Amino acid sequence: MHPKVNGEPTPADGCVSGDVGEPLTGNYFISTYPPFSTWTSEAVGAVSQMLHNPKAPSSTPLGLYVHIPFCVERCRYCYYLSHAGKSRRHMDEYVDALANELRLYRDTPALSNRNIRFVYFGGGTPSLLPSETLARLLERLQLIAPWTAAEEVCFECAPKTATTSKMKILRDNGVTRLSLGVQTFNDDVLRQNGRIHLAADVDRAYEAIRGAGFPVVNIDLIVGLVGETEASFMESVDHVIFMAPESVTIYQLEIPLNTPLCHALDTGSTDIALISWPQKRRRLGIAFTRLEEAGYTVRSAYSAVRDEKKHAFIYQDALYHGADLLGLGVASFSYLDGLHFQNVTSDKTYFEHVRCGELPIRRAYELDNEERLIREFILQLKLGHVDVDRLRNRFGVDPLGRFATPLEELRQNRWIQSDADGVTLSREGLLRVDRFLRLFYRSCHRNAKCS
Repeated sequence: MHPKVNGEPTPADGCVSGDVGEPLTGNYFISTYPPFSTWTSEAVGAVSQMLHNPKAPSSTPLGLYVHIPFCVERCRYCYYLSHAGKSRRHMDEYVDALANELRLYRDTPALSNRNIRFVYFGGGTPSLLPSETLARLLERLQLIAPWTAAEEVCFECAPKTATTSKMKILRDNGVTRLSLGVQTFNDDVLRQNGRIHLAADVDRAYEAIRGAGFPVVNIDLIVGLVGETEASFMESVDHVIFMAPESVTIYQLEIPLNTPLCHALDTGSTDIALISWPQKRRRLGIAFTRLEEAGYTVRSAYSAVRDEKKHAFIYQDALYHGADLLGLGVASFSYLDGLHFQNVTSDKTYFEHVRCGELPIRRAYELDNEERLIREFILQLKLGHVDVDRLRNRFGVDPLGRFATPLEELRQNRWIQSDADGVTLSREGLLRVDRFLRLFYRSCHRNAKCS
């Protein structure tokens, strides 16, 4: 999954030593730097300046992110911007707006001739789009910015909406990586967390997905869901291993403050049993071991693949190593030439901007050289290894010296080791990497809200 986090961290989010006092609610997953709350409307002008007066032709890889904000029903733990119950007409209007927004960008000097190297369709539930609307979306975007030479085109899918006809449309339009949001194979746990599918729907969807012939299929699980037991979680892991997808992603459940689940916890409106962060990490560690025993390789804090060379997650790898990303759609995030920016979060406002020929940008942040270094360093830690020579050459700063104090603290905990080859996380460090990334922030950002 890509950078769309909303919510607010609790004061204990920076806690490291001994993992004392870790809160069950609040943001955990760190998707970028500096925090979203530091982005401002005043900085939006810098985006227009960059787009219309580029410094020079860019050799930086460029990706495209397309946000589809529609769901049948919002899951209890979900913090992404999405809407349930939207009409076919509304979805068609949204597809038109996406195409028009992309055209606005392609008409700028900075993006008119740049090739798309990777693409990601996220949500919401992108596969909820009706077949005709889905085909029109893919065809219209490619007329404006073809991705025939892209290294990866990834599409998120939900089990209930993964039909044979839709999978064929995706494959015919160049999708190479299909990511299926399963979360668990236990029907009772699915119901308790607001998921609308059951385990039988996954099996049907998987057959349709395999029949379409995607080179890479990823299955998402979550550890720590409401009602989960160690047995139910391990049964889900074993089920995935039996299915043998090319990639498996397992996230630790976080409960940001804007989620239905957090509201239920705050009001005490229901009896909810949740496991602690140490328990989640322990279960995830066991899952990684089982995947390794089955021939998978752990390649990040969240994922394992059957073949590192064939099944790499190019979208994630590229972003974590400084690639540019153009985000389309309501509330989407972009990163171009050292500039973060986010679109407006209202469908109505988004439609109005695009209809008037205006980019629908809400807020932005221009990173300086040190902030770019911090951003790439912490994101690459999530991959388990940082090539410090590459960063040293890229930014003219020695990361080992710049981050000497937090690196020493983490070495004392045996969560990392560093040498001339770079910084490498131990398994225990990898399991809790999002918890200690704030140690590398500038001091002015360590207590900043996420959203």
